[in-house]
Amino acid sequence: MISALDFKKVNNIHFIGIGGIGMSAVAQLFLSQDKKVSGSDTGASKVTELLESKGAKIYFTQQEKNIDPDVDLVVYTIAIDVENPELKEAKRRKIPIITYPETLGLISKDKFTIAVSGTHGKTTTTAMIAKVMIDAGLDPTVIAGSLMSEYGSNFVGGKSNFFLVEACEYKRSFLNINPNILVITNIDNDHLDYYKDLADIQSAFAELSEKLKPADFLICNMSHSNLRPIIEDPKVECNILDYPSLEVDFNLKVPGKHNVENAKASLSIATVLGIKDKKAIKSLEDFSGTWRRLEALGKTKNGALLYDDYGHHPTEIKASLSALREKFPKKKIVVIFQPHLYSRTKLLLKEFSESFGGMSEVIIAPIYAAREMDDKSISAEILAGEIKKAGVSAKSIESFEDISKYLVSNFDSEHIIVTMGAGDIYKVAEKIKVGSRN
Repeated sequence: MISALDFKKVNNIHFIGIGGIGMSAVAQLFLSQDKKVSGSDTGASKVTELLESKGAKIYFTQQEKNIDPDVDLVVYTIAIDVENPELKEAKRRKIPIITYPETLGLISKDKFTIAVSGTHGKTTTTAMIAKVMIDAGLDPTVIAGSLMSEYGSNFVGGKSNFFLVEACEYKRSFLNINPNILVITNIDNDHLDYYKDLADIQSAFAELSEKLKPADFLICNMSHSNLRPIIEDPKVECNILDYPSLEVDFNLKVPGKHNVENAKASLSIATVLGIKDKKAIKSLEDFSGTWRRLEALGKTKNGALLYDDYGHHPTEIKASLSALREKFPKKKIVVIFQPHLYSRTKLLLKEFSESFGGMSEVIIAPIYAAREMDDKSISAEILAGEIKKAGVSAKSIESFEDISKYLVSNFDSEHIIVTMGAGDIYKVAEKIKVGSRN
């Protein structure tokens, strides 16, 4: 891990993969410090538009010449290939290079850091805590895993010593962070392209928890069976708070039992920070959500309600669809699911096939490969077939254009249409909503 880099002496930073949700937040932090920021990514998005509006220079190809002569630091996402031309050029020119997780570690080093981790729910929980802290006047710096509705960004630049950050477990990257308060929302089988099994995932969370000092706090669900190795770890010597034990009757704007649990975790943070329950509860009940977390987008021209959700793991899918069913008990729900990663789809095929119970219809888009090479042994057609075997009407459709036409032609005001997945499936919802520019 890098420990000696002084950000105060850095003036011109280039980000490889700047459109990533975490990378873009750090880029905004540097922009807020009046540093020159450039970066590259594979395509435009809401996030890159936000960065450009704040003064970043964005390239949508990745090539050596994108790194200006005066760049004095390169930050890169751990998702890129070692043969990336910009990364190789930075090494050739001996420009200091640092990963996104290492950057978070340096930011957190001298701050009072609240890290929100867990396989599911960490983005919404981070955003909830941000609202509670900001409303209470604690003025934190915040890095979240989605655009927060209240602030129109995944970054808030605070002036206090509080640093609130979403902590991702992929490739153990969260071990770079130095938390004073750690939230673990849950632990589940995921990122199995990197981790060997559940025990391997648990070992990463245990190692993070072991960084907490005796005066620090771990906030978690102590009854969660997958958390037991962490809670019973003799090296975890901090205070442990069990957030499900809170008896609070929330009236949240965001639907779903999982969001009640997220709110309880956030209220526990408020208690540790000395924020009065009444004030924190009001903040949580006013919380309006984040981008791509059961986000209400409007309607189609035929009156079907449109939602978009980032859910890309069976547990997340079930939680989001359960919340929609709770909110709209009499509507027919149509799901357009874009599997994320060949490896995840293949390894969790059975779990995915059983995630859509009670849905009117499920449409599977082609698998979003992201960082992976094509794997012919798994496909959208195979997943659709397994969902049908589980008793739910399902089909695969090859293109977003054909999916859009099918949705507009076949569903009306009796239906809820929800696009789901961690890739770019949200573009389908944007295309068919009334008033869309597409």
